[in-house]
Formats: sequence, C-alpha cells, structure tokens
Amino acid sequence: MAKVVVKKLGGPDSGVRGNAVTEKRVRDSSSGQFVTVRTIDAKSQTFGQDITYVFSKNVAKARRDNKAVTGVVDRAPAKA
Repeated sequence: MAKVVVKKLGGPDSGVRGNAVTEKRVRDSSSGQFVTVRTIDAKSQTFGQDITYVFSKNVAKARRDNKAVTGVVDRAPAKA
C-alpha cells in the first residue's frame, strides 16, 4: 500500500505576500493625507522574505519622492 501525500508544491508567487504582510491606508495626523502602512507577522515562516519585501517597497517610495523633489533618485532633498 502506498502512502498518498497531498500538498501544494512551490512557494508563494513573486511579489505576492500571504497573510504575513498586511497593508492599511490610514490618514496621517500631521498632514491629513493618506499613507500606506505595512505590518509584518513576527511569527511568519517567511519573515526574512517579508521584511525584504516591505523594505524594498519603502525604498522604492523614497526614491519616487526624492525624484519628484530633486529630479534625481539618489539625492535626498535639502532640509529647510
């Protein structure tokens, strides 16, 4: 008699996070604008991948914001 094991093969699709990373749109109290807040489940089995995903999203946003202000992605805007 053979033992039958049924399970999903492979990991999550690239760019798609499971329940470990959640996104919420909340209103910033100082400016009144909406911002995206990402939270990570600390007990996730893919914690390293999840934190890398969130970090890359934060860096991409910072680069977009810097390019909008200075025209260059690698230069921080001057402080006022």
